[in-house]
Amino acid sequence: MSLSQILTPSIQKAIQALFDVTVDKIEFQTTRKEFEGDITMVLFPLLKVIKSNPVELGNKIGNYLVENVTEVARFNVVSGFLNIVIADSYYLNFFNEIKDNAKFGYATPNPEEKAIMVEYSSPNTNKPLHLGHVRNNLLGYSVAEIIKASGKKVYKTQIINDRGIHICKSMLAWEKFGNGETPESSNLKGDKLVGKYYVEFDKAYKAEIAQLMASGKTEEEAKKQAPVIIEAQDMLKKWEAGDEKVITLWKMMNQWVYDGFATTYSNLGVNFDKYYYESNTYLLGKDVVQVGLDKGVFEKDPDGSVWIDLTDEGLDRKIVLRSDGTAVYMTQDIGTAIQRVKDMPDVGGMVYTVGNEQDYHFKVLFLILKKLGFDWASSLYHLSYGMVDLPSGKMKSREGTVVDADDLMQDMTDTAKQISEDLGKLDSYSAEEKEKLYKTIGLGALKYYILKVDPKKRILFNPEESVDFAGNTGPFIQYTYARIQSIIRKADFDFASKTDTTALHEKEKELVKQIELFPEVIQNAAHNHSPALIANYTYDLVKEYNSFYQSVHILGEVDLTKKVFRVQLSQKVGEVIKAAFTLLGIEVPERM
Repeated sequence: MSLSQILTPSIQKAIQALFDVTVDKIEFQTTRKEFEGDITMVLFPLLKVIKSNPVELGNKIGNYLVENVTEVARFNVVSGFLNIVIADSYYLNFFNEIKDNAKFGYATPNPEEKAIMVEYSSPNTNKPLHLGHVRNNLLGYSVAEIIKASGKKVYKTQIINDRGIHICKSMLAWEKFGNGETPESSNLKGDKLVGKYYVEFDKAYKAEIAQLMASGKTEEEAKKQAPVIIEAQDMLKKWEAGDEKVITLWKMMNQWVYDGFATTYSNLGVNFDKYYYESNTYLLGKDVVQVGLDKGVFEKDPDGSVWIDLTDEGLDRKIVLRSDGTAVYMTQDIGTAIQRVKDMPDVGGMVYTVGNEQDYHFKVLFLILKKLGFDWASSLYHLSYGMVDLPSGKMKSREGTVVDADDLMQDMTDTAKQISEDLGKLDSYSAEEKEKLYKTIGLGALKYYILKVDPKKRILFNPEESVDFAGNTGPFIQYTYARIQSIIRKADFDFASKTDTTALHEKEKELVKQIELFPEVIQNAAHNHSPALIANYTYDLVKEYNSFYQSVHILGEVDLTKKVFRVQLSQKVGEVIKAAFTLLGIEVPERM
């Protein structure tokens, strides 16, 4: 139970006893650093119902709390604020209750509550994953883990865009120029090999366009008449008709890509519970169009196309079925959402991790599903995020434009290696231990740098800055965790017993207060779909711990009771760091 929950009924009782007034809500805020106090009650709202001045009001309530509430030690009143000092015994009792709880902060799942499906990644099978996918995957995975920790069942999913003209372009180029090349024969990851032929198609297409324009065609004519694009369109028609040769080629090349993606996902540390493929879902939703027409949600134009008019909602008219009867992306997304709930009836809401260029699409999608009458449509959320930019020249990129996810992770590991070697603290490590540590630090730096920023904000990602061992970075937090593990290894005495010390050092108290916030931070992060809240909480906890570490003796403390408590406190901070970083998909090293 939080301090505000403990104090609210006591303050309500005080107001009733002192002023014969009933109040429903008490407003609290964090006590400002320059004043003594652990929690502050805002007095101004009460002045509307109690005729008094703020100082007199605060003093009366404060004295009542000191006399009647064991948790309250003393108070002070500043303007319209009652700063309440909580007794050390409260914090010690709290700490003793949670110190052995390995799952502290994580809520127990409620079996009655509906599950949440979180969609992320959702790549095309014609190229490898890139920097944009990295932010998408890290956000989606972390939000799924945070929602799970908040007490809900979660399904992680993605929809793979495995069909369409862009896929046929890679297939056609491989047929024309590949000479039977495979991932094994080329020693290339499958997704990179397929991506290579997507680039080859583009080169051939541009060359044909230039040739046609040189012979007098306009650019628009040349783009339509280039033989290679006509062949790709013909291949797509054959795929849709189920042509055996085309389908065999499609399956083979897509499998190469899936194998490549699996390696990238494994290295990035993300996973999925359920996969959807556009080749299975692109016809979904067409049957719902008729339902929408019958309900009056959709309207049919004279040419046979079907639309929804959302102008009254501040949006526009949106097509859901073309005049030739073919579906658009919106139709597929409507059908896929419905299909997911059919597949997993316990799903009561969905989170779509998709870049902010699709903000409008999801507003329309969610509104359509609500108008169609699906009760779960009110629990749909677009986890919209901004682009990731790199300072030019900081990192290699394929084709000069796209930063490959595998290259990015390798470069981060290499950067961590260089910085670690410069610091020169790893002489006792084996080569294998060093490589594992470089990867842990490098990927921790990458993930933390991306996740500490509010999802909606654009990021300028600076690799060197992210691997700094000081400041608000992953390695700084990892280093503090490793320092704590070193303290625990050196503690050559029994520190498992309950602590009955009565007086807390100011730094001990501040640290316990920071630990106490963890469950609430998880709930807020889940509610706001924001890993940044977890990341920045962890940084604040680590700053508080380092201040504690520099202010008091731990293993050098002569008073055994204090020494035991400080080791226990250190251990708990380490556990919370690890639990918080697990929600971000970041590993913590035992030694650094």
